[in-house]
Amino acid sequence: MSSENPIRVAVVGGTGFQGGAVARLLAERHHRVRTLTRRPSADRPPLPGAFFLAGDLGRPDDVRQLFEGTTHAFMTMPLVYDGERVEAYARNVAEAALEAGTERLVFNANTRIPLGPTDVAAFETRRLAERVLRDSGVPLVVIRPPVYLDNLFSPWNGPALVDDGVLAYPLPAAARTAWLSHRGLAEAALAALTREDLEGRTFDIGGQRSLTGDELAAAFGRGLGRTVRYEELDPAAFERSLAQLLGPETAAGVAGIYHFMAGGADPLLMADDDGVSTEVLALEPPPVEEWVARQPWQVWSSDPSPQH
Repeated sequence: MSSENPIRVAVVGGTGFQGGAVARLLAERHHRVRTLTRRPSADRPPLPGAFFLAGDLGRPDDVRQLFEGTTHAFMTMPLVYDGERVEAYARNVAEAALEAGTERLVFNANTRIPLGPTDVAAFETRRLAERVLRDSGVPLVVIRPPVYLDNLFSPWNGPALVDDGVLAYPLPAAARTAWLSHRGLAEAALAALTREDLEGRTFDIGGQRSLTGDELAAAFGRGLGRTVRYEELDPAAFERSLAQLLGPETAAGVAGIYHFMAGGADPLLMADDDGVSTEVLALEPPPVEEWVARQPWQVWSSDPSPQH
């Protein structure tokens, strides 16, 4: 299977940030993209070349329709942390993929997953989804990203970075983290879909190298051309602010990862994998400062004068 030959991909989660990045890269490379969405057409992100199908991941018939005529699939689970719902979604995707004769399904776990069981829903629901997909017999590749750089280009982080040079995030400063961009996720997903002989593999994907909080701040400083310092954000405070946007249940699911990291039980969970995934998937993630330098940070500035 070569990435030169167009493939027809069912993208589950194509209207979200992660799935959207994957759908855009697939379309850019002239692959055919179909995606399922509950959003009305006026509220869908621009995905040139993608075909939108109105439907719900919880309805098996809708998922079957998404997979009709496709050869490959990519799945990002929505921000749902209820075990029963996640299991049903994974089962619907697995059954549709088997029926469609899917050649390969790439599952984005949204996060790294610790080796042993935890009480963190964000980890355990994704572990459950992986198991359902794997046990179904569908040809599967799993990618597990660490934390996204794009989380930092946001209303929470942007203004403090641009105005005050403060990078605040709910990860311990000492936790070495292989920060990855959504674009980096998309490149890993495309490789996982198209490179030979990957079925059954699980990859801890990530950026060029692992950075502590201070090293991340230094990289941001180089990209922004100013001094930046890292500030550890309290995960509970992060969860409270997230709850205002996403509701308490989803916020608790997302923040569970950061509560776990703050506990220090697995300090290298978000670190790089010694180059295994970049080598096997033939990826060349750029340094963090390159990503920083490409973002239009001036949109977060409170200074009305032009930014250079």
